Amino acid sequence: MLRAVLVFIFAVVMAAPFSNAQEGYWSSWFDRVDHTQSEQPHWITPLATTTPRLEEEFRYDQLWQVNSAGVTTDNYDGGKGLELIPSEKVEVIFNTPPYLVHNSPKVKDGFGDVAFLVKYRLLSESEEHGNYILTAFLGWSLPTGQFKNGSLHAVITPTIAYGKGFGRFDAQGTFGVGLPVADTNLLGRNYLWNNTLQYRVFRKFWPEVEFNSTFFQQGPRDGMKQNFVAPGLVIGRLHLVRRLGLTFGSGFQIATTHFHTTNHNPIFSVRLPF
Repeated sequence: MLRAVLVFIFAVVMAAPFSNAQEGYWSSWFDRVDHTQSEQPHWITPLATTTPRLEEEFRYDQLWQVNSAGVTTDNYDGGKGLELIPSEKVEVIFNTPPYLVHNSPKVKDGFGDVAFLVKYRLLSESEEHGNYILTAFLGWSLPTGQFKNGSLHAVITPTIAYGKGFGRFDAQGTFGVGLPVADTNLLGRNYLWNNTLQYRVFRKFWPEVEFNSTFFQQGPRDGMKQNFVAPGLVIGRLHLVRRLGLTFGSGFQIATTHFHTTNHNPIFSVRLPF
């Protein structure tokens, strides 16, 4: 899967110089992407918080999630994937299912749920004119996980995302709610509030701190809340070839609430913007 996506991205990037000789929707794809991105801030995408900016890239994350017993679950891909800008102000994300290795004989390893996300940018200005953005998300996951590595039902997640920059400093955040399509009393609703503070150093270095919060309503965790503080560093965008770039970073999630499902979780992320 990863190899196929990388081949697709490389083929599209290498074909870009020939697009001027073509006509129609596909030939103007990169012009449309460039115009759309010129109308928004050029901050870097945080490690865990989904950026309100529109991006076109392939992304792979690696997570190590440590439970209360000290057992680490290796989360390959982290539910990331291909991000495209098919029209102005719109981004679609096709999240490939993560593969979970639990390192425990009590839990079977397997793939998690397939998920999708659509972004619609409501307001934005580049750094020269206002340095802010407001975007609406609609995400949904399908119960495709193996061996209880996913949800029992599909989950729809409407979200509002926001960001504001002040010189080299920026703040990005999202607030959304995960709504199961059935058995809400069993699965519960999750209110997700993520915020990131970043500062740009030497053009390519973005130290950051993230605050990742979940508030549980109904279900077995009704009334509970969970929060992580995650210092990290993202480096990019580094130029590779033609339109293809490289961005990567890492961080460390630390639980700050009495209730938490995991703690001391390293995160690594690599993106290929194009």
